[in-house]
Amino acid sequence: MLEKVRKRVGQLKEAVDEIRSLSVYKDVAGAQVDYPVQKYLPVIEDDGLEHLRLISFNIQVGNSVGRYLHYLTRSWQHLLPYSNRIDNMDRIADVLSHFDIVALQEADGGSLRSGFVNQVKYLADRGQFSFWHQQLNRNFGMLAQHGNGVLSRIVPQSVDNHVLPSLIPGRGAMFIEYQTNTKEPLLVVMMHLSLSQRAQMNQLAYVQERVQEHEHVVVMGDLNCHAERLVEESPLKDSNLVLATDGISTFPSWAPQKGLDHILISPSLRTHAIDVLDHPISDHLPVAIDVSLPQGVKLLDRGSMVN
Repeated sequence: MLEKVRKRVGQLKEAVDEIRSLSVYKDVAGAQVDYPVQKYLPVIEDDGLEHLRLISFNIQVGNSVGRYLHYLTRSWQHLLPYSNRIDNMDRIADVLSHFDIVALQEADGGSLRSGFVNQVKYLADRGQFSFWHQQLNRNFGMLAQHGNGVLSRIVPQSVDNHVLPSLIPGRGAMFIEYQTNTKEPLLVVMMHLSLSQRAQMNQLAYVQERVQEHEHVVVMGDLNCHAERLVEESPLKDSNLVLATDGISTFPSWAPQKGLDHILISPSLRTHAIDVLDHPISDHLPVAIDVSLPQGVKLLDRGSMVN
């Protein structure tokens, strides 16, 4: 009985933290972005290295938001289908088609609101990706299926779904391993963190513990926190991961002032280009990066793999 009470108190505290954290979404309408935002990531000239172009995009199940009022007036779109959603998905697919590996957050698995379309599969088919995988984190059956997704032009060696620690369930991470021509694989971790700082610290500690032995690592996703917290306060400060997205903003898409979406890489990887892309389709802007593996290291395609 006492343990149940403690758990309930913990859940209430985390819920309060989540509500307080919504202050990061305060109205910044009309604010000016203090750095250039590009439509496309620049193409890097051939330098003999193995390059990968990666992008992280919270697609908000294909909903379009252009101001804070839309969270209220268009809230029904999170429950019911509407005609413009597929047009938004096609616009998202066009953005993603220029990349090798894609991390998706808030993708629907094929419920009523998406017109029973699995959005990860839809984007994979439209972009002609060789591989896709979806992690459902909140499954409400026919009503809504909320989760993360990966699209990849290189078939990975393995994909492992992880439930991230949280008193309020529904957050997950995917650990995607790509085989190389060396004994060291490339590990790509895609995740969507909770809103509360308490939960974020536990979730980042969970991830840190599982990536620290890997040499080639990319961590990316909607982390729902600012760069300063990641590098100064979170468990990742004790890792050797480098924050590639320091100083950029992705939220809200119509007047970006908050850096909530991030990419971190290991020192073995080299950044050639990094940018927020000016495609305000969702309420987040996508963040993209071009990285190269060390000299002589190449990825191996595993061929066909079951999603």
